[in-house]
Amino acid sequence: MNLSVILKNYPLISAFFAWLLAQLIKVPLDYLHNKRWDWMLFFSAGGMPSSHSATMTAVTLSIGLFYGFDNPLFALGVAITTIVVYDAANVRRQAGIQAQKINVIVNELLQGHPISDKDLREVLGHTPLEVIGGILLGMAIAIAVWLIWHQP
Repeated sequence: MNLSVILKNYPLISAFFAWLLAQLIKVPLDYLHNKRWDWMLFFSAGGMPSSHSATMTAVTLSIGLFYGFDNPLFALGVAITTIVVYDAANVRRQAGIQAQKINVIVNELLQGHPISDKDLREVLGHTPLEVIGGILLGMAIAIAVWLIWHQP
């Protein structure tokens, strides 16, 4: 595959930069909240902003901007983005809440018992604010890519 072909795939470029920026932003935002640097957040799910929401919003809006909002791929993008955003804000969030409760139960049971003490991952999903942050970031990235590469 030719690199110039990839560099002309504007929805892919938007997706990459939306994901990258969302993951990068998580580290300093977490530092402001917890007063410690946690560089592993770059590789983790959850947190502000939602990289899932940012990535899918950037792809979908880029398809609309570059290829037309009447393009069937835009409709497909909207459908998939809706599912991803719903999943990030609801299904994965609930799984994280369940993990918190299970961790409490396991920690209480482990007081003096030789059972595995490895916690379940609790930050799986996003709060509504984190999802909105991701959507806004994705929109900003898609518009920036369109403004940079759009040929009138």
